[in-house]
Amino acid sequence: MLDGTLIDAYDADGAVCVRSVLDERWLDLLRDGVAANMSDPSEYSCEYTPDGAPGRFWDDYCNWQRITQYRRVLFESALAEVAGRLMRSTTSRLFHEHVLVKEAGTADVTPWHHDQPYYCVDGDQNISLWVALDPVPIETSPRFVAGSHRGPMYVPRKFVSHEPYPFDGYDPVPDIDAEVDRHRLLQWAVEPGDVIAFHMRTLHAASGSATRRRAFSARFVGDDATYAVRPAETSPPFPDVAAVLAHGDALDHPSFPVIWST
Repeated sequence: MLDGTLIDAYDADGAVCVRSVLDERWLDLLRDGVAANMSDPSEYSCEYTPDGAPGRFWDDYCNWQRITQYRRVLFESALAEVAGRLMRSTTSRLFHEHVLVKEAGTADVTPWHHDQPYYCVDGDQNISLWVALDPVPIETSPRFVAGSHRGPMYVPRKFVSHEPYPFDGYDPVPDIDAEVDRHRLLQWAVEPGDVIAFHMRTLHAASGSATRRRAFSARFVGDDATYAVRPAETSPPFPDVAAVLAHGDALDHPSFPVIWST
């Protein structure tokens, strides 16, 4: 499902769409896992929709060790190999999984941001695989700024208020919507099993959704990944990792297993 052209496009643009990565066997497992997760959320789960507003925007992460369906897909499907080959890495190490659900009629907007400043990881070999569990029309599919993964690190933003976190030394996120003509935006209509792959520094945003939109994000890092200390608590916080790794250490910890290697 991958060729050199797609890998080159990922390297240049920081985001590509890979079609039909997962078949119904894996999709059914993920849908069952999401249902189990929503009925038994972790301490990290968040509700973003204000009381009285339509729909529901919910997420949760770091549940692969307790939700069997997630673990099977992460360790047995093609996701880790797709990640490794797009990163041009000899290894594909799981960073974490993240489930995001926007129910039908949800108006909540995901603000422009990129992910790496939230995370305790540095390095250029990294990737998020956003797996669609429902059909997503292009109008409500995530948008990406092509080439923005080559730019600076921006201040993380809160998804509820869209306010910046107290990160010193990071640039504010540009107002992409106000200067949209200056950027090349990438966006795809996707079907279940399609994967949008993007670099952790690629700026992206998403609108609300008129239909149910469940997405399973599998995040991987490659050979050059190192542990990073940020100006504030990271998301996920990984307290067990912070207790043993120092800034610049190789990201070698049981929380981040190597799933694929050449």
